[in-house]
Formats: sequence, C-alpha cells, structure tokens
Amino acid sequence: MPRRARVLKRQIPPDPRYGNATVAIFINKIMSDGRKATAERIVYDALDLVNKQLSKEPLEVLEQALKNATPLLRVKSRRVGGATYQVPVEVEAARGLSLAMRWLISYARARSGKSMAEKLAAEIVDASQGQGATIKKRQDTHKMADANKAFAHYRW
Repeated sequence: MPRRARVLKRQIPPDPRYGNATVAIFINKIMSDGRKATAERIVYDALDLVNKQLSKEPLEVLEQALKNATPLLRVKSRRVGGATYQVPVEVEAARGLSLAMRWLISYARARSGKSMAEKLAAEIVDASQGQGATIKKRQDTHKMADANKAFAHYRW
C-alpha cells in the first residue's frame, strides 16, 4: 500500500448468470486455487437450492443474508502508553460486506456433511432469517464493541 496515493478499487465485472457484481465477488471469495468454474457451480447450485427451499428470488435471499451478517462496529487494537486497548470503530461498507461474505463462507465450510453447495445454501437461508453461526459472529463482534465503549475516546 502506498503511503501517499489512495489505492483505486478495482471494478469487478458482474457474474454471467445473474448479472450481479455482489454474486461475482462472492464467487471470487469461494474460489480456491484459481478454480473459478468450480466456485461458480457451488454458488449457483447453492442459490438454486435456496430458491427451492424458500421459493423466493435467490438474489433477494442472498442480499438479505449479507445485510443481516454485515457488522456495523468492530474492535481494533490501539497501543496507548504501554497498554493495549480494544477500541470500537465503525466498519466501512465495503469492509463490512467483505467480512459478512467471509463469515458466511467459513461457517458454511465448517458445517458437517453434505456438499459445499448444500452447506452454503443452508448457511445463506439461516443468515437471511437472522439465525445461524454467521449471525452469532456478528452479534459477538457487536457485543465486544459495546463492552469496550469506554475506550472509544482512543479512536483517531
């Protein structure tokens, strides 16, 4: 990262099936070892399963799940006079979305059994309904930030 100039955010082209940039970013986050076709298949199969389970538009369910999982606050370590404080800071929109996607994927991978598409679909459905491990992670992050409100004046 340069010290002076701001790093320009790359524009990610939308995915082929839904024409949505968020889905394209989600596919890129799932992808491992450059296997994009496999990642696309997993995401599209998961969205098809979500459509079957809830009989709703899968993009709306994914957007709702990401919105429910996106954190508003987080704690950041600040070293002041030899002591380290956990200072609550607000999360930027892009960073919050990235965290939400990362949590969704990691908790889907941690689920037991079945294929990755089924696990991902189950995690998306749970998150869209405001439950599941991803939502618990968001609540824990908010609780930690709330507990350390006293150190908010160390923000800079």
